[in-house]
Amino acid sequence: MRTFKPLIILLTLPLWLGTALAATADNQGQGKGKSHKPQAQLDFNETTHLVFMREEEKLARDVYITLGSKFPRAGIFGRIDDSEQRHTCAVCDMLKRYGVDDPNTNDNVGVYTGAEYGPYFTAKYAELVGKGSGSLLDALYVGALIEELDMKDIGYCPGEIVEQSNGINSAEECGLVYTDKADLQKLYTSLLEGSKNHLRAFVRNIERIEGEGSYRAQYLTQEEVDEILGR
Repeated sequence: MRTFKPLIILLTLPLWLGTALAATADNQGQGKGKSHKPQAQLDFNETTHLVFMREEEKLARDVYITLGSKFPRAGIFGRIDDSEQRHTCAVCDMLKRYGVDDPNTNDNVGVYTGAEYGPYFTAKYAELVGKGSGSLLDALYVGALIEELDMKDIGYCPGEIVEQSNGINSAEECGLVYTDKADLQKLYTSLLEGSKNHLRAFVRNIERIEGEGSYRAQYLTQEEVDEILGR
C-alpha cells in the first residue's frame, strides 16, 4: 500500500510527477471531449487534509497581504500574495470537485471560520503578523517560515490534525505521502513547487541584507532547505 517517503524525496517529486500525471490524464482523455470526474470520493484522511490546506493557503495569502501593507517598498509580498490567492482557489476548486464544503465562509484577511481549525489559523495569523512586523528582515523571515511550514504540511499530516482525536495517528496518514488520487497528487505537487519558488525568493531577499549563504532552516531540516536552494 502506501510507504513512508522522507520529505526531501517528496520535494523532488515535482521534477517528474506533475508531467507524468498530466500525460496520463491526456492519454485517458483522448477522443472523449470532456473533463473527467474523480473515480472515487476522498476518504476521511484526504478530506481532513484538504480542508486544512484550504485555510493554510489562505493564511499565507493573508499574512503576505498584511506584511506587504506594512512594508510597501518590498514588492515581494505583493507578488507572492497573488500566487497564494491562486493556490487558495486551486484548493477550493478541488473541494468543490469532491463535494466538500469550504470551511472558510469569510474571505476577509485574518478571518478563519473552519469549525475544526479556524481557531488555530486565527491564532497563527496573529502570531506570524506580530513576528514579522518589527522590520523588513523580520517580515522576510516570516515569509520563508511560512513556505517551509507549507511544504511540510503539504507532504504530511500537520501536527494539528494528528493531535486531534479523529483516528489519524501519524504524519504519514494524510498529505501527498498518503493519497493515491492522481488529481490530488497533481495539486499537491503544484503547491510544493510554488512553495519552493517562494522560499527561494524570500531567501534571496534575506541574503541581500544578511549576506549570501546566511539563511538557516526554520522548520524543515537544513538538508531539505539546501536541496531546495541548490546548495
